[in-house]
This record gives sequence, C-alpha cells and structure tokens, in this order.
Amino acid sequence: MATANGDTRHSPVRLTWIVVLIALSVLLNYVDRGAIGVAAPLMKEELKLSATGFGFAVSAFFWVYAPACLFVGWLCDRFCVYRVFAIGVAIWAISTALTGFVGGLASLILLRLFLGLGESIAFPGSSKIFAAEVPAERRGIANASVSAALAFGPAVGVLFGGAILGEWGWRPVFWIFGLGTLLWLIPWQIASAPLRAKRIAAAAGERVPLTRLLAIAALWKMGAVHFLSNYGFYFLLAWLPLYLVNTEGYSIPEMTALTTLGFTTQGVVALGAGWLSDRMVARGAEEGELRRKLMIAGHLSTAAAIAGIGASDNVFALAAWLALAGVGTGLIATNLFAIGQIFAGPRAAGSWIGVQNALGNVSGIVGPIVTGLIIDYLGGYGWAFASAAALGALGAVLWWKLIPEIRAADL
Repeated sequence: MATANGDTRHSPVRLTWIVVLIALSVLLNYVDRGAIGVAAPLMKEELKLSATGFGFAVSAFFWVYAPACLFVGWLCDRFCVYRVFAIGVAIWAISTALTGFVGGLASLILLRLFLGLGESIAFPGSSKIFAAEVPAERRGIANASVSAALAFGPAVGVLFGGAILGEWGWRPVFWIFGLGTLLWLIPWQIASAPLRAKRIAAAAGERVPLTRLLAIAALWKMGAVHFLSNYGFYFLLAWLPLYLVNTEGYSIPEMTALTTLGFTTQGVVALGAGWLSDRMVARGAEEGELRRKLMIAGHLSTAAAIAGIGASDNVFALAAWLALAGVGTGLIATNLFAIGQIFAGPRAAGSWIGVQNALGNVSGIVGPIVTGLIIDYLGGYGWAFASAAALGALGAVLWWKLIPEIRAADL
C-alpha cells in the first residue's frame, strides 16, 4: 500500500491530528445518530408516534446505512478516502439539522435515510486510514480513540441534548447538533489538505475485488458476530431514555445523568483497553487471540448488564448495571474493527469493514422494529431486555467457537 509519491506513512504529528479528527467525527456521528433517542420523550408525543412507529423511524437509518457501507467501503479503497469522508459528514450534518423541521413519520423516516447514507463513511473510512497508516503496536489506541468517541458521543448527546430538550424542546436538539457537525469540516479540510493529493488507495493491480472478499468465510462470520455485538448497544442507545422516562418514571435530568454514566464508562474503558492491549502486543502478546478474549469478556458483561437493567428496582442498582454495560460495550467497540483490520490488511480494509459493518448493522434494521413490536404487543419491556441479553450471550459463544484464527486473510 503506497501513496502516490511512494511514501508509506505520513508524519506522526499529521497522523495524530487525523486520528483525533476521525475520533471527533465519530463522536459527532453518535451524537447525531442518538439525537432521536434523546428527543424521543417529547418528539414521540408531539408527532403522535406509537412504539412501533418510533421503532420504524429508528430502524430507517439502517435501511440505507447498512447497504451503503458496502459501496462506501469500495469507494475508500479506490478513491481519496479523505474526500469521501468529508462528503459523508456533510450529508449527515445537513440531515440532522433538517430533522428539526419534520412534521410526521414520513418526513422523519426520509431524513433518517439520508442520515444513514452520510454516516456510512465513518467506519470503512477510518479503518482504511488506520490499516494503511497505523502500525500494529498502535492499532489498539487508534481504534480505542474511535471507540471512546463512539461512547462519549451518546454521553455528550444525552448530556447536552437533555439540557436542550428541557430548556427549548426537541427541535433545537437537531438544529444545534447538525450545525456543530458542519463546523467539523473546517479543521478536517485544513488537516487533510496535504494528504488528499496522495490518496492512500491501492493501485489498480493491487486492488482486491469485492467478489474475492465475499468468498472468504471469515468475513461472513465477522458479520454475524458484528450483528450480535451491535444489537445490545443499539438497544440501549435507542430505547433506554424512553424506558427510563416513560416506564420507570425518571425525570429528564435523572435520565440524562444515568444514561451519561453508562456511556462515559464505556469511553473510559475503551481508552484503557486500547492502551493496555497495545502495551501487551508490544511486549509480545499474540494480537488476534488477545482481542478475541476481550470480545468474549465484552459480550458477557453487556449481556449481564442488560438483564440487570431490566430487572433493577432502585436507582443505585440501575447505575451499577449501566456502568457494567459501559465496561462491556467499551471492550467490544475497541476490538471489533481492529480485528477486521487484521483480517483485511491495508489493501482491502475499506471494503472488508464496509461488508462487515453492513452485515453487522442489520441489527439496527431488525432490532428497533422487533423491540417496538415486543413493547406494543407483549405488554412492556421485559421480553425486549431478555432478548437483547440473550443475543449478547450468544455473541460470546460465537466469538469463542465460530471465529477462526485471527490473522491476515489470504487475499
């Protein structure tokens, strides 16, 4: 993998800024993606949405997001990933801002579709850059920065979104978040300017055809465990604020504090796990098996936490379970894409992660609708929490038994 002028790495300082900005973009990604969950207690009532209708609105994001990851990953391996990244951010920022003007379910679904299209750049694009630019002994902390941002995004979104919601209502949540994301484009254009002409794209003879990737069994297995890794996280992201306010009777400030606790724990654990795993790899630990064990621990923690949240009958127990959920999702988020990058290598990281992320995010299509139907037709959240916990536990088993030796795939 080379740049146009033959360099294989950019300067450490410039690369650090790129990693920081990618992490910030992922933070904004999850602020904007999760805004609908924050706004739900007031939005659902004003727009007269049933639980099933709200589930469809949440799911609509993934109708485009999942398949778009396939195409965007392909673009990242063949064109300037820095330009593709900027276009995707612009699309999702504008979609977020316009959501503040919706008047019903149809317009809400339409803008969620565009949001999914724009946000599909985040993980194929970041993985392409990390696989091509970041050495193995720094892969953990690079991915951990994105994973921490993935966690702090919902935390920041809930914290500030809850404050905006309580002060001005739900529509300004989307206006303010969308504008904040648009402003990110300014430093990105400056930092990536020297890199855009170089293009970390494979030469025509080095490109790995998508058909070749799709013939690799490990990719499909990674998509399956990615589905299970996402299910519990998306369940908490979309439904936890609504559950805490409308079912458990917590106030919006209380909901904000509790939800922020879980996501903040996730971010801290992601950074710690990334730093520690890099230290262990640098000292000779086998990277693939180390990350497999961390994924198993993450799934078991998340499954236990979701079950505990659903059974909690006091605020202290709920806070403890939310913190454990943060531990589990922090371990998962730090290692999930790093493992995909190991399998793919720099030549095919964009396409591999595009396919893996597309398969994994089918959970975002299925999960919200299934949850809405369970709530509407089975009389509450009990079975919804139970099913999410069971799928998390199944993920631990599959990481143990299904995923093959984690090493570079034969491309």
